Amino acid sequence: MNIGRRIAENPLITARDVKPSMPELEVVSVFNAATAVVNGEIVLLMRVAERPRTDVVPGPDALTLDLDQPHPILHPLPQRYRQRELIGMAFLDTRPQPPRVVVAYIPADLPGLDLRDPRSIRYRNNTGYLRMANEGYIDFLAQISHLRVARSHDGIRFEVDDMPAIAPHTDMEEYGVEDPRATLIDGVWYITYVSVSRWGITTSLATTTDFRSFEREGVIFLPDHKDVTIFPRRIGGQYAALTRPMPQSFSRIFGVWIAYSEDLRHWGGHETLALPRWGYWDELRTGASTVPFVTDHGWIELYHGVDRNTTYAMGALLLDPGDPSRVIARSPTPILEPTEHYERMGLFNDTIFSCGSVDLGDGQIRMYYGAADSCICAADFSVDDIVRSLEPWHGAAERLVTV
Repeated sequence: MNIGRRIAENPLITARDVKPSMPELEVVSVFNAATAVVNGEIVLLMRVAERPRTDVVPGPDALTLDLDQPHPILHPLPQRYRQRELIGMAFLDTRPQPPRVVVAYIPADLPGLDLRDPRSIRYRNNTGYLRMANEGYIDFLAQISHLRVARSHDGIRFEVDDMPAIAPHTDMEEYGVEDPRATLIDGVWYITYVSVSRWGITTSLATTTDFRSFEREGVIFLPDHKDVTIFPRRIGGQYAALTRPMPQSFSRIFGVWIAYSEDLRHWGGHETLALPRWGYWDELRTGASTVPFVTDHGWIELYHGVDRNTTYAMGALLLDPGDPSRVIARSPTPILEPTEHYERMGLFNDTIFSCGSVDLGDGQIRMYYGAADSCICAADFSVDDIVRSLEPWHGAAERLVTV
């Protein structure tokens, strides 16, 4: 089921619309934007992925990475290599202050280098420190992401800032910052975003009042943890957030949880909320997407689900208005799934992934979403249509019994 009405102008923002943050880099994709309305403007805080340009010949000052140490070390690149023999990667060097992103080059024939996944650069060394710590594996991302602001008066035509709003800054962000969500509480926007590094996937917090200057508040969820979105008001005297821990033991089930806080920085009371459902469109994994919004029916959360073919689609949860840990109803089928060419072909095919929506009034919302991890699009929904599409939810145990 597709009950969303796609904007005719889709895609709204593509890589061609975004200026690289450095001359040595090129923008690969722009996607997964938090949403806000500030002074009458619709603001998107977008994830921008960049990689080293392939049309730049490494100069005499080019660098390489020694990957055989506990921590990668930058060295001058030997002059004997030709351009076609090298793999470029963006690397956050945290030794100088402020930290800086540099381009380093890895010999393509380096023993132990694995480039089969175009999204990553994997290296395995069977000797030394790495072998003892993690069987020799070290992974880098083929792209590095930052967060960039775009603004619009009509929600369709956007002007993109020239420079990043939130860029990688610490060791915990050495692979980039990704997938923000923005929640307005008492005049302050609380932005959760994913910090990615060799230490894992953590969730960090930043605050702003105008999306022009930002205060970093640090890590609020330990690795591996992502898809954190905060409810826009206290419920029962506490703040609440939807989260997704990523366990590495036993069945490794990735699903939506809920947690609570007194101060928006320290979280506890964790409970499962909406786990994957076998035989449904969200059977492989689930994760929170947009900031929940309250209606006469209860809290509505637009969330993403993944099926056994790794297709990412969007659905909805209806949560109890006084107790959001109780799911009232849930999408039996997606409310928006990949069907258009820009959703089916890109950096990661067959993907619709949202990080935010805006209220259009008269019971209508606009959901902005990343399409195929490559561009930003939007679709409009009637809230009543979303609610009518849901089916009552009585818990996973109901489906374990057949009569």
